[in-house]
Amino acid sequence: MVFLQYPPCSTCQKAKKWLDEHGVSYDARHIKEENPTVEELRAWYSRSGLPLKRFFNTSGLAYKSLALKDKLPSMSEEEQLALLATDGMLVKRPLLVDENFVLVGFKPAEWQEILCK
Repeated sequence: MVFLQYPPCSTCQKAKKWLDEHGVSYDARHIKEENPTVEELRAWYSRSGLPLKRFFNTSGLAYKSLALKDKLPSMSEEEQLALLATDGMLVKRPLLVDENFVLVGFKPAEWQEILCK
């Protein structure tokens, strides 16, 4: 299981603490230093069943400075995936990725349901 995080992010810190408290083992990955690739993002998006927009950090400075709120609707999925792969700060975090699931953002109840069966 891979835990993609931006360490200074308070939500990522809460998610990491939750994983540690629940004894969940994971490989931590700094999302800004080791950006997800287009191939990874495509696979995670496909596995998640979520709309691609959910993978964007819509409250982030990069998202806002690129005016993506207005641009995303006219971009193809491939263009969006390629854009996400250019900057880890565009990607919603934390991400918890396993071969069976992809969790985007930290929702304790959802994580509990999936990880603590």
